[in-house]
Amino acid sequence: MTNLNAVEGLDTLTRSLARRTPEQLAALLTRHAEPLARRPAPTQLRGLASALWSYETLHQLVIHLDHPRLQVLAATARISQERAARAAPRPVAPAPGADYQSLMAHRLSFAHLASEPVPPEEVYAQLGAAGPGPARTAAETALHALYDDGLAAPAEDGTVVVPPRTPQLLAAHDLGPFAAHAPQPAPEAGPGPAVAVTEDSLLDASRAAAATLAATLERLLASLATQPAALRKSGGLTLREIKRLAKAAGADEPHTRLLLDLALAADLIALTRTPAGITALPTGAYDDWLGRPPGERLAPVLAAWSALWAVPTHTPFGETPTALLRGHDRHAPALRHALLAALDTAPLGAGAPLPAPTEHPPLPNLLAAADWHRPLAVTAQPLAEDRAAHTLREAAFLGLSAHGTLTPLGRALLAGPHSLGEPLRDLLPPLLERAHFQADLTAVVTGRPAPALDGLLDAAADRESEGQAVTWRFTPASVRRALDAGRSAGTLLADLKAASATGGLPQPLGYLVQDTARIHGRMRVLPAACCIRSDDETLVTELAAHRGLRELGLRAIAPTVLVSGRPPAATLEALRAAGYAPALESDTGATTVERPPTHRTTAPAPTRDPGAPLVLAQRLLAEAGDA
Repeated sequence: MTNLNAVEGLDTLTRSLARRTPEQLAALLTRHAEPLARRPAPTQLRGLASALWSYETLHQLVIHLDHPRLQVLAATARISQERAARAAPRPVAPAPGADYQSLMAHRLSFAHLASEPVPPEEVYAQLGAAGPGPARTAAETALHALYDDGLAAPAEDGTVVVPPRTPQLLAAHDLGPFAAHAPQPAPEAGPGPAVAVTEDSLLDASRAAAATLAATLERLLASLATQPAALRKSGGLTLREIKRLAKAAGADEPHTRLLLDLALAADLIALTRTPAGITALPTGAYDDWLGRPPGERLAPVLAAWSALWAVPTHTPFGETPTALLRGHDRHAPALRHALLAALDTAPLGAGAPLPAPTEHPPLPNLLAAADWHRPLAVTAQPLAEDRAAHTLREAAFLGLSAHGTLTPLGRALLAGPHSLGEPLRDLLPPLLERAHFQADLTAVVTGRPAPALDGLLDAAADRESEGQAVTWRFTPASVRRALDAGRSAGTLLADLKAASATGGLPQPLGYLVQDTARIHGRMRVLPAACCIRSDDETLVTELAAHRGLRELGLRAIAPTVLVSGRPPAATLEALRAAGYAPALESDTGATTVERPPTHRTTAPAPTRDPGAPLVLAQRLLAEAGDA
């Protein structure tokens, strides 16, 4: 016989959902957007109830329950299961050779399901919270939170109904005694003397980490825009590509893998198929991202980290480190939340500095506290300490934690990605649009340069250092690079003067630009396989006799023309390496502007409309009211 109470439980949940306002139902849909997106969109409240209580959705939702909610859910399920077994005892197993109907009657009894309504008082009594006190308050709060999340439903007589499959899901987990409050992490034994930590020092550490993160991510994406990265046939980036990108970004390989995965999750890069294979390159959203203030740039990246189904810097033994693979670690987001929540309760300076990645991290106190916040995602999972240590190092790199506790930025992310705006604006001031040009041919920006200023200085000077200030140095080669890109001496000096904080340029810089422009283009490289021409016959004779240019096989075909045996690109490279300043000329005689290549791909399908949950909630409630 079928268990009709399990069906009636869905009816109870459906009636409970129907009593919500559109805003309350939309909030539930938003909280559970990720697991519900894996199923067809519901067309009725009954369909939403079925989706919430399906085994797959339930499995994903309980991972994100804290200790009190999980204990209340598990206790209610146990009592409900016991009541169901007493109300409808399982038939005796059929004898060998029994007919089909007898076998199905035994199979469909479902005595193992939690299907009977349970009085809340029985749940509180089983948790040791029968009388007034902190435990009772915590249990009642947890039960109402389960109601809000649709993981339990109140019946009209005050009893509680929970998903029928809950006992199967939680039976293997020993949740221990009921604890009303999260334990505070005890101080970890650090390798050195205790560090005095203040809110100001936390803010300084977070500011430095955020500035480094913004600059590193910008360099990484710029490198991908210039040269897309090829993926292996089996998926993921090759080690060679990771090393190249790490060098371009100025980061180590684990952090490069982390940033690549975050950029992919934030839709700043995408994977696209080409005749040569699958490559990773920026999307059109990257150009919009470059135009945003620094704080707004980091917000989608940090939000992506909180929801990522992977610990990118953690590579289990025997696996090859890679990036841009789809994560399958569904416990990773809950693990992050638990660790951040545990750090949030730690006193300033209570946590020991994280050891080097090769050392074993002493984290038992922190893990014990984190376990309360997400019991099924921390110590219940394999390699708990290793995964936690790598997660904490990622948090420190992203500016979310420092000195064993959360920074203001970390507390904002713990509250939700929507809270990141204000702390990021405080950490990363507005971009600077002016530079200080100095007589030693350097330009200094005392902060983060705006994209236009950054592009101008990168085009005409070599970046020397970064940190609290960014420094560029002008050289004949760097100025020649700007001239090769199509700028004239006049426009370059005008652009630099407009970007000067003082409104003027030092005399040595003006002389450098003018002198470089004077010799720029005195010789011309033709693409006709290929020719070098110059009006200066002495210079042509000098080139033909130059020992360092013998590999070009230069020979004179006229007093002002040489023929090279190498293609134009190789000829230009050899001439410049020898200290000359040639310009590329087209077959029509016009100077060809040399620009570095840029690559873009189409962004993935747009993310879900933020207003969609409310629209769906209104439609479901309207249809329920018409029924």
